[in-house]
Amino acid sequence: MISKDDILKALSRVKDPKLGKDLVKLDAVTHIDIKDKTVALRLSLNAPSVQSKMQIRKACTDAIRTSLGEDIVVKISITNIVTNHRKQSGNHLSGVKNIIAVASGKGGVGKSTVAANLALSLARDEAKKVGLMDADIYGPSAPTMFGIRGERPKMAKVNGKGMIVPLERYGIKIISMGLLVDEKQATVWRGPMVSSAIKQFVSDVYWGELDYLIIDLPPGTGDIHLTMVQTIPVTGVVIVTTPQQVALADARKGVSMFSTGNIKVPVLGIIENMSYFTPPELPDNKYYIFGKEGGKRLCRDYNIPLLGQIPIVESICEGGDVGVPAMMGDDEITKAAFADFAKETERQVAKRKANLDPTEVVKITEYRQH
Repeated sequence: MISKDDILKALSRVKDPKLGKDLVKLDAVTHIDIKDKTVALRLSLNAPSVQSKMQIRKACTDAIRTSLGEDIVVKISITNIVTNHRKQSGNHLSGVKNIIAVASGKGGVGKSTVAANLALSLARDEAKKVGLMDADIYGPSAPTMFGIRGERPKMAKVNGKGMIVPLERYGIKIISMGLLVDEKQATVWRGPMVSSAIKQFVSDVYWGELDYLIIDLPPGTGDIHLTMVQTIPVTGVVIVTTPQQVALADARKGVSMFSTGNIKVPVLGIIENMSYFTPPELPDNKYYIFGKEGGKRLCRDYNIPLLGQIPIVESICEGGDVGVPAMMGDDEITKAAFADFAKETERQVAKRKANLDPTEVVKITEYRQH
């Protein structure tokens, strides 16, 4: 007789090709059903690629048959799941499984465009719940990019407390300073006021249950970044750059900020925006206007993944200006680039879960002025 323990022992020799750990240690085997010589398995994997699914199916079948008999029939179903891998910080965002910050060393590299389309790409799977926090207090762009300028979020009572309810657009929840103040009014605030606003976005906004919360941080390295990582346990950071040397130099500062000193928030990888231009009439040609493979070199220097390369496409800029982000447009090449970027980001989140301890709120106990 074949037992579930026999099956688990066999599957303990099968590793997820992306994560490098066996399926049993990953708690990926969620159901085993045995009838005579037929074994039905249900696996729950975090963001598996099509290739990974094929490899895992074959490896599981081979492992079971090698251990228990070549005549065994193996049936496998694989479910894509999003797991929680962070320690809770009181009641702050307790229903959010993963928090991904999008940062850049300088402005003008398309960080907000990347953050918006990453959120939309993740939300394409209707089973996933996604939110976007526009934390760029001085230059909020989400209202324009999502076509919700002039709209205001409503208030609701949640467990006896008045909470701000994010607006919803294209299936994702959105909050931004641009939804709370007059867009013609300059935000002339000192650091403590900005930090207070960020904390309110965390504690006074009702995000509910989310698989991913994308945080669009302002460019540079400063108060808002420190406040964010000290307030909530960020799963990981995506750094946006262009191939230009000046952008790469500032992107290095962003990587260094999150990976050194007391902060140590995992950098999931680099996304290179405006990588190349392909004219519509010459779809096989690539013109590297801002330089070539600067993002790859940066990744090699820091031993971090390149999450993707986004081409220069006029519709990306036009769509953001009229409230229709690239992922909701008609350019299939651009949509495919953002979709691949989102999938790779999910895979890096899964690797982070498999190989690192859960994220905690950063405790900065000492500040040295240089």
